[in-house]
Amino acid sequence: MKKIILPIVAVSALAAATVPAAAMAQPVNQRQAQLEQRIDRGVRTGDLTRHEARRLHGELREVARLEYRYRAGGLNGWERADLDRRLDRIGAQIRYERNDRDYGHGYGRGAPNRW
Repeated sequence: MKKIILPIVAVSALAAATVPAAAMAQPVNQRQAQLEQRIDRGVRTGDLTRHEARRLHGELREVARLEYRYRAGGLNGWERADLDRRLDRIGAQIRYERNDRDYGHGYGRGAPNRW
């Protein structure tokens, strides 16, 4: 019985260790581009107001500036984790803003009927 449990525990520990590495596999620039697309899509569909989009784009620019400073000395694990946390927060803000029913003027579901 111990011979079976030990390999299972070892494989489980190895699998748990590879999950954070898989999460970090996506490049920061790719994540930023995806967030930009989500913001633009939100404006097009009317889920985001132009003001919300400007603010979110500004936050992404600040992360890009921070990334530039971090990369100047070489991106270490803490800096990568900091960038990931910031991008996660912006992604959550996009999700919140797109679902807050504060639709852009003249676009999407919340547009007044002007016919």
